Parts: sequence; C-alpha cells; structure tokens
Amino acid sequence: MPITAKLTANMITTAGADRVLTIDLHAAQVQGFFDIPVDNLTAEPVLSRHYSRMKLENLVLVSPDVGSTKRARVYAQRLGGDLAIIDKRRVSGSETAVGRIIGNVKDATVLMIDDMITTGGTVSGAAQLCMEQGAKRVLVGASHAVLCGPAPERLAEAPIEEVVVTDTIDIPEAIKQRLGKLKVLSVAELVGEAIHRIHNDESVSSLFTIENGRG
Repeated sequence: MPITAKLTANMITTAGADRVLTIDLHAAQVQGFFDIPVDNLTAEPVLSRHYSRMKLENLVLVSPDVGSTKRARVYAQRLGGDLAIIDKRRVSGSETAVGRIIGNVKDATVLMIDDMITTGGTVSGAAQLCMEQGAKRVLVGASHAVLCGPAPERLAEAPIEEVVVTDTIDIPEAIKQRLGKLKVLSVAELVGEAIHRIHNDESVSSLFTIENGRG
C-alpha cells in the first residue's frame, strides 16, 4: 500500500475532518491509515437493485480474479446465481493474462462485478474467455469508472453487452459517447441515507445486510 495513502489520510484529518464516508476502497486496509472514524460503504445495493430488476436467468457470478471472489459471492447470494472464478496472472502494471475458468459458464448469463475498471484489460479478457467457454451473454458492473487509457476502446470491442458503473467518479461526455454500452447509476440515495444514519446515531452497516436474498 503506497505511503501516499497515509499522507492523504493525514491531510484530510489535518484539514479538520472528524469522520470519513467513502465507497468501496480498493483496499480495506486504508481505513487503518486514518486516526478518525471511517465508514467504507459499498455500492452493492445500488448495483444489485439494477440487476434484480433485469430478472437474469441462468445467472453465474464470475469473479475476474481470485482476489474478487468474496465480492462475487456476495452478489451471488443477493441475486441467486452460481459462482465461478477466473485464474488470472499479472504480466505488468497495466497488463494481465487470463488463464482458465474455475466453474461452469456454458449457456449462462455471466455477471462480472469489480470495485473499479481502470484500463479494462481484466474484464475484457475475462469476457472473451467466458464467451469462448459457451456463455450466452456477459454483463459487467463496477463501483468506480476510472476508464483510463485504452479502457473505452477495449470495452467497446469486448463481447460485453452492458457496462454498469456508479457516479462516484465523473465520466467525461466524450467517453460516454464512445462507449454506448455504458450505463451510470447514482449513489446519491445511498450516501444520503448513510449520512442521515450517522447524524442520528443509527446503524450504517444494516444498510448492507443480506436477508433472504434482499437488503
């Protein structure tokens, strides 16, 4: 974890903040860099609501790498799908090599969800592999749309039906126009409810409780 994360935490505290509210930190350990309370929300309820309304059949949640397995399992439990994992190795800081799928995606609607899409290499390669293994369609979701470098072109060319992200990062209009399959969901209601609960000393974690497949 870069030391700049600790520096940023110190700057926020020094500026006068007494509590931090964030969404889907890339590494949960970052919370430990702060000397003030941190509420690390997740965009999962927002994304799950979208996919629940689609009533996806023969759903398989595919983790794009081993590190995202826990996240995929949460969505599988919420949406009622099976689970598969892609064995991936990193070639360089911006390039990955997709290996094989642990699980079965034949004739399935594949849903891959990550915390962020940066260059798009991982999900594009994983989508191609899923289609080669017999998947009917591939949908991709992410909390943060970094979308830097070749990401728009990679996603546009990949066999992905829809890319759903949230508005935690402002997406330039040029990218939206180049990537017609992109759909942006708002996290305003989620953040607003969390702030309301904090000010009223109510539970924030209960926003994300999974009970009988629903939050």
